[in-house]
Amino acid sequence: MKEDTIRRILKFSEDRDWDQFHTPSNLAKSISIEANELLECFQWSDDGYDINEVKEELADVLVYCVDMLDKLNLDADEIINEKMDKNEAKYPVEKARGKATKYNKL
Repeated sequence: MKEDTIRRILKFSEDRDWDQFHTPSNLAKSISIEANELLECFQWSDDGYDINEVKEELADVLVYCVDMLDKLNLDADEIINEKMDKNEAKYPVEKARGKATKYNKL
């Protein structure tokens, strides 16, 4: 995500004095709520979704994720790469390629 986009998200909350409501718990709840609204876009059809609704809900999830990263003083690249290191170890290509099996059952 571009730095100017991140600054815009943070300024939006700052200008409205919403940081007081952005506890890690509240942000985690908001991420979950918005993720479920994203899932609702696909509730009755895997391919009959409205891309504009998907974009709206996905954006809401991402905005709350940026807020949470800021609140916890975390770096997105750092935590994603740490997680990818773990995922690559749990799901080696030679065992996981083309399979949807959980790592402990490969």
